[in-house]
Amino acid sequence: MNDNQRTKIFHFTVAQLIEILKTLPQDAPVLTSGYKNGFENFYYPEVVTLKHEPENMYYDGAFQKADEDELNSFQAVVLIREMRDD
Repeated sequence: MNDNQRTKIFHFTVAQLIEILKTLPQDAPVLTSGYKNGFENFYYPEVVTLKHEPENMYYDGAFQKADEDELNSFQAVVLIREMRDD
């Protein structure tokens, strides 16, 4: 795969991601969205307020969005996978 093909397929390189992550809270945990198998591109990283719900079924994820003032909520950097509709 040549550089031109990579530019069209992937959203970020390691160098680009590092530069973005440098601008985000350095002590924040990093999480990703997911379900099932395989791999996808992800959208621009964002800071999201979450809560830990470890009893959830695996397909619901152990972390869910929360209100900022909700008890035991915390902020994390989230890499949300690209949602394709094909």
